[in-house]
Order: sequence, then structure tokens, then C-alpha cells
Amino acid sequence: MESKTDRSGVVGIIPARYGSTRFEAKVLADILGKPMIQWVWERSRQCRLLDEVIIACDDERVADAARSFGAEVVMTAKGHASGTDRIAEVVNPMDVKVVVNIQGDEPLVHPTMIDNVVLAILGDSSIGVATIIRKIEDPADIDDPHVVKAVKDTNGFALYFSRAPIPFLAQSSEVKNPVYYKHIGLYGYSKDFLFTYKNIKPSALERIERLEQLRILENGYKIKVIETTHDTIGVDTPEDLAKAVAYLQKEAA
Repeated sequence: MESKTDRSGVVGIIPARYGSTRFEAKVLADILGKPMIQWVWERSRQCRLLDEVIIACDDERVADAARSFGAEVVMTAKGHASGTDRIAEVVNPMDVKVVVNIQGDEPLVHPTMIDNVVLAILGDSSIGVATIIRKIEDPADIDDPHVVKAVKDTNGFALYFSRAPIPFLAQSSEVKNPVYYKHIGLYGYSKDFLFTYKNIKPSALERIERLEQLRILENGYKIKVIETTHDTIGVDTPEDLAKAVAYLQKEAA
């Protein structure tokens, strides 16, 4: 049987910032009687391959809520530009091999997604970062800039991520029904690559599209993409929250 020491340390970090431009305190938003961050934490705890799950926050209100349902909490600096920077602060002193960035606003995250990014990195030492994609089923998502699209190569590595519809379907194309993939913002990193990434300056494409992962591609590194059949709803607005609540109500029925 595999032991925790066999995995050389695998940690899941949930960055949970209190402030949010479009939806302040969203990680504490109520979903069926529990704060959203608790849904994320509970689902993360179901993973087979995580040795521990830590909530990294910058506000005592989030910390108090997290401690109330038994989570391990690490308080971080308030001035981090991204969740990746917050995660790096937490894992810097830790002896771990794989770090999973689990978004605090993804209450529908499925445990297999997390296990799959961990397996990708543990199974191939050349992979520094892995993430999740899913086939788009709703045609409205293709043109929605809030749904990030991804294209991949024949070896399962990302070619590009965009808020625009990619691939573009030319009128003369012989392909009438191309497959579009939605990117789900869950990342697994080797600890070494996490700090390589953190020390790279924001790139031009990253600033244009407002997508952090483009910094990796623009600097010549690869991102392994793993397809899932499970869907998620990232909560950026109160409208997204309503969708997540409806989904979970249906799931519980």
C-alpha cells in the first residue's frame, strides 16, 4: 500500500482572498448552509493523493470561518498579486514535492481532478505543471470571455489559452463541428517549477488576456492538460453563485 512518505509530500493549497473586485468576500458566501470555502475544502479532502490541505488566507474573517470547520489555516501577506504568490509563501519552508493550487471559488471541484494533476507530475519528472480541461457542451460558452478556452497538441500539452474562441472556425473549413475545451483553473506544480514560475516576470500575453498561465507558455515551458468529464462553476459573481447553488441542490436531491 502506498504511504504518505512514498509520495514525498503532496500538499493542496486553497488560496482564499477576502477581497474581490467583482464579488467581495465570495469565499464566505453561503451555499446551502456552508461557506463556499468549506465546500472546496471538503471536496479536496476526499482526494487520495493529498497528504494535507491548507487554506491560505489574508483576513481573519476567512481564517475564523476555516478554523470553525476544522481546516488548517496559514495567514499570508495581504499584498500578493496572485494566488500563486500566496501559495509560494506557504510552501516555501515546506518539504514537499507536489503543490496543488485549488481555487477557493470552485465549490464543485471534483477530487479526481486533483488526483489526476498529482499523478501527472509524479509519473513524469519532466512535467513541471499540469492543469484540467473539459469539452464544452454549451455553445454559449464558446464566445463567453469568462470561460477560458484551451487548445492542446497531440501529446496532451497546451498550445494556448484564450478568452476568445479557439480554434477559430473558418468558413472554408472542412471541419464542421470542432471540439472546444474549457479550462478549469486547477493547477498542480512540482515545487521546483512553482518557484521558477513565480520568479518569471508577467508576460505580454498574460497582460493582454489577463491569464496567468500564458506566462508559462510565453517563456517556453510546457503545461500538461488533462481532460475530465466533471464540470465546475467558478464563482466570480453573485450570478455564478446562484448557478452553483442550483447545481448542488440538484445534486443533493
